[in-house]
Amino acid sequence: MKSEIKSAFKTSIPVLFGYMAIGIAFGLVLVDAGYDWWFAPLMSIIVYAGAAQFIAIGLFAAGTPLFAIIITELLVNIRHIVYGLSLITRFQNCGKWKPYLVFALTDETYSLLTCTDVPEGQKPADFYGFVSLFDQSYWVLGSTIGALFGALIPFDMTGVDFALTALFAVLTVEQIMKTKDLVPTLAGAISVIIAILLWRFGYLGDSSNILFVALALGIGTILLMKKNNLKEDSNGSTGNTI
Repeated sequence: MKSEIKSAFKTSIPVLFGYMAIGIAFGLVLVDAGYDWWFAPLMSIIVYAGAAQFIAIGLFAAGTPLFAIIITELLVNIRHIVYGLSLITRFQNCGKWKPYLVFALTDETYSLLTCTDVPEGQKPADFYGFVSLFDQSYWVLGSTIGALFGALIPFDMTGVDFALTALFAVLTVEQIMKTKDLVPTLAGAISVIIAILLWRFGYLGDSSNILFVALALGIGTILLMKKNNLKEDSNGSTGNTI
């Protein structure tokens, strides 16, 4: 198991720097919203949802009704359904790790698990599990440090909330470099532009609907393209057989 731990740590290093920085930002935002510092590690252990935690703090601080918070968080994290579906095969034989792998499947962890091959001779379940565990530990540690600093030292919060966007940008570039596939990124970018234009012309109502529409368009486009690719592959293989 030592080899799995070592390999998982090396694989998780990109997330280490990102999660520490963003975790600190989250801790600062949480304390600035008026919560005690210990709420940061508690929320990062129990919830562990990255962007959703940032959003939840803002909603709680604004006194948003619980039902509205639940719906908002659902829409923000609905992309995880697609993540889970794409990892069914990888996780089906993970035994005791499986419940935790499902719980700890963040954007960054998904990026690592889908872009990294399990080292030869190592157990996939242990490798996936330790990568996920390392990633969450970075998030918990970063958020705790940020909350403690925020409670002890006055801090200018200008621009702090952009940290999560910066990490997503870095991970997107890294994934493009590894996969050499621009299609998902372009589909996402075009979907966002369309959603913003629909909002600007008054078709979406409130601006909070932009994210949901963009996600729906992006996911729908990618699924449609994958379906067409599968049909083409099937037709091609049939032709070769004949």
